[in-house]
Amino acid sequence: MGKYSLLLALFAAALLSSCAVKPVANFTAPTQKIVAPAEITFTNTSLKAESYAWDFGDGASSTEMSPTHRYTHSGNYTVVLKATKGAKTVTRKQMIQVTAPERCLVEIETEFGTMTAELYNATPKHRDNFTKLADEGFYNDLLFHRVISGFMIQGGDPNSRNAPAGQSLGFGGPSHLVPAEFVDSLAHFKGAICAARTNNPEKKSSGSQFYIVQGSPVTAETLTQIETMKRFHYTPEQRAEYLAVGGTPHLDRDYTVFGRVIKGLDIIDKIAAVETAAGDRPKKDVKMKVLVIK
Repeated sequence: MGKYSLLLALFAAALLSSCAVKPVANFTAPTQKIVAPAEITFTNTSLKAESYAWDFGDGASSTEMSPTHRYTHSGNYTVVLKATKGAKTVTRKQMIQVTAPERCLVEIETEFGTMTAELYNATPKHRDNFTKLADEGFYNDLLFHRVISGFMIQGGDPNSRNAPAGQSLGFGGPSHLVPAEFVDSLAHFKGAICAARTNNPEKKSSGSQFYIVQGSPVTAETLTQIETMKRFHYTPEQRAEYLAVGGTPHLDRDYTVFGRVIKGLDIIDKIAAVETAAGDRPKKDVKMKVLVIK
């Protein structure tokens, strides 16, 4: 082999060797419509890589091979995957579109897990008041300050933020009240989100305090007694729901129901089971963070 031929062979061998160690970055994401909140699993189809670095486009990142990421807001996100082997890094980018939910959804985060709830369009004053406060960060780090097992968990008192142990809570809130919005189709089933209030003839709601129903089993006889006492009738569907999941029907038409937990009912049970002190306040603080899904 001549000198020129030998140089070509050595160059080709070096090129092949270089190509052999260069990683290939690639991944796939779901192709169907993505609606917030959404958990998306990215399938890594990269080749010859030793490590991975993900940027999900919303400030979050991961080094897992095929991570699952949760998007809580709608938008266009550029997902970046960097696949590395040795000193070589190759990048792959792909844009995904997350659309806003058709319903008004919020998330209530706690140390026990996160509840997803729908706020009803049928109660617009309460819906708008709650989401406005949530967007302002009003509820973040407030406590579920009143917890009664078999009944409900209550929070939203601004005085509960950083409240020392033993402080009496449940009297704080914005200066405004929210007009009552009683809707025949909305009842105090387990998971119902309802507005707390003081005694007032118009049954106006607190400007910020709310409770989530845990409730207890309900019988047909109880529903009939409530209908007689309050002079209204439950629909067959409402009766079936109460008999199936329980609730607090004795509060119907007295407190506004403006939403319902649609995911994370077990979180209500976990919070309701905590040990409480005087005034039904949990001995160990149960904080919340509320996020509006947009």
